[in-house]
Amino acid sequence: MNQLTQTLTSNEVAEMIGTTNGELMKTIRTYIGYLAEGEIPSGDFFIDSTYKDSNNQERPNYLLTKQGCEMVSNKLTGPKGVQFTAKYVNRFNQMENHIKEQLDTSNLSPELQFMNSVVQSLAKQEQETKRIENKVDNITEIVALNSTDWRKDSRTLISKMAKAQGGYEAYREVQADIYQELDRRAGSSLKTRVTNKRRRMADEGVSKSKRDKLSKLDVIAEDKRLLEIYLAIVKEFAVKYGVWDNEF
Repeated sequence: MNQLTQTLTSNEVAEMIGTTNGELMKTIRTYIGYLAEGEIPSGDFFIDSTYKDSNNQERPNYLLTKQGCEMVSNKLTGPKGVQFTAKYVNRFNQMENHIKEQLDTSNLSPELQFMNSVVQSLAKQEQETKRIENKVDNITEIVALNSTDWRKDSRTLISKMAKAQGGYEAYREVQADIYQELDRRAGSSLKTRVTNKRRRMADEGVSKSKRDKLSKLDVIAEDKRLLEIYLAIVKEFAVKYGVWDNEF
């Protein structure tokens, strides 16, 4: 049985329990943190995903398995908990019945059964081809990261790392870890460099608004050695977070 078929979106669940997708996602992230502490795979309960909003913009959400819905329902009390349990159980039963109907080919003629097996085989081959293509694309992005368009390319990779960690909100955390590793390897302090650079800019009469916009990436861009170390670390982290082996 296809796990991705047997899920409800966090948007659907949020509507069922009378909250927003954003609030439910915060709760789910808390649960994922607890699961991680216990070394329990969160993918059995919650699957990171995206959806298109009314403006056709891609937004993050989660897919909840039946176990994930059970975890959410366990925290609800009174009528709300009972009503949500009834709703999600009914939905999963409907999905299971629909899948069983699709899989039941016993009443088909031998010719149709053969055609069905061919179609299913081709569908599996197409899924595997897409998976391999996605993996190749991700590996290419990591290898291609260089000093030409490094800011844009590194942002793309870090966004994928953050998504692998549970959502786009993890971007700052991943970036902070990269900066910390850069300071360690280079024996420097990006924070101190930014402060010193801003002081020099002030002495040169640069406006405060421009000084405030100065970032650690700007400091890295001015030092070839720091840039080389930074790009190497981003590549290493991309492999560490499994970006090359994930489908996005």
